[in-house]
Amino acid sequence: MMSAYNGSSSSSSMMMNRVGSSILFPIHGNVYPTGYYNVTINIGHPPKPYFLDLDTGSDLTWLQCNAPCVHCIEAPHPLYQPSNDLVACRHPLCAALHPPDYKCENPDQCDYEVEYADGGSSLGVLVRDVFSLNYTNGVRLSPRLALGLSSIGIDIIANAGGRGSEYAEVCLSSYLRVRMSYGCGYDQIPGTSYHPLDGILGLGRGKSSIVSQLQSQGLVRNVVGHCLSGRGGGFLFFGDGLYDSSHVTWTSMSQEFTKYYSPGSAELHFGGKATGIKNLIVIFDSGSSYTYLNSQAYQALTLLLKKELSGRSLKEAPEDQTLPLCWKGRKPFRSVHDAKKYFKTSLALAFANSGRRKTQFELHPEAYLIISNKGNVCLGILNGTQVGLQNLNVIGDISMQDRMVVYDNEKQVIGWSPANCDRLPRFKSAYYM
Repeated sequence: MMSAYNGSSSSSSMMMNRVGSSILFPIHGNVYPTGYYNVTINIGHPPKPYFLDLDTGSDLTWLQCNAPCVHCIEAPHPLYQPSNDLVACRHPLCAALHPPDYKCENPDQCDYEVEYADGGSSLGVLVRDVFSLNYTNGVRLSPRLALGLSSIGIDIIANAGGRGSEYAEVCLSSYLRVRMSYGCGYDQIPGTSYHPLDGILGLGRGKSSIVSQLQSQGLVRNVVGHCLSGRGGGFLFFGDGLYDSSHVTWTSMSQEFTKYYSPGSAELHFGGKATGIKNLIVIFDSGSSYTYLNSQAYQALTLLLKKELSGRSLKEAPEDQTLPLCWKGRKPFRSVHDAKKYFKTSLALAFANSGRRKTQFELHPEAYLIISNKGNVCLGILNGTQVGLQNLNVIGDISMQDRMVVYDNEKQVIGWSPANCDRLPRFKSAYYM
């Protein structure tokens, strides 16, 4: 971990109590037709805005940068001009990105290469720069951070009032500039689910993730949460100040599949009954627009759905290539609500790692259907085996809409609760439905 703050555990706890807040970001985008959700992060001095894909399925945050760029893809902003503050190869953050036997070609810099399930990749070097972040309490922080040293100085100034229309619904806010490490990507290969953004915001469980770096500096608790609205938009937060844990359904993170936010294995339920499809290794991945099941589970699910729909006035629409399986009605559908009279069955993934009582992640029709631009209803659960996920089963954005999803890395639990994601929260439990 980064060593900018190396005080005792009691000092670190006191620092976080003084901060006493979460860091909040408005989210933009939707599952369909945009195909992704993103946040705006201000980086550099002076700060410049960049649109980043929020990805709980990976750790490293990176920007396309002019280092110079060997292969960059179209992005909404000019390429980031890297600072000269390189992360050394022997730094713990660099070690977290490589296998134990990795040999440094250049000890003064940390080279990285990340590959994604859709075939995309980024190649670059790790750098440090200033991130401008927004707290939700009435404190202004002006940190003097020195990475690699053993001290941190912070000036605390009360600050009431918002930061403009984007945060108009937050009663109190504050401003933080903190130096953190991330990837300067100079060679990108777009994947099949390419998103025209400036880079990736890595929110995974590893040491290199942004929230882990903030936690290691005593600035926020190692908790990530998001609320994705089915109508588009939503919000992302770091820290545990924006939810009431008593309203949240919790399940333990797997200690076997530690690379991802995984509750471990699950069983597929259909209409409140077990299907017999067990041992599904499930991960939560906000970088995936849709939900994926392995081939066996996917085939079983589609057979059950087709059986349920038999005799009803829906016909398969193979001419609609929006998603692999679409149906047309007597007239075009305008919303998933219109199609719910045909899809009355809810699905669920039942996780077995919470003791005798299984914790269920329920999927109502809004969590697995979309309406295409042709007015057809399409299944937003896809065959993961066909796209190279092998045995992994992914809970994607479509199934996390209109609920708060929380990844508490300190307590090693994942939680969710129905929520109103259309407005930024004012205080704990303000957004629960």
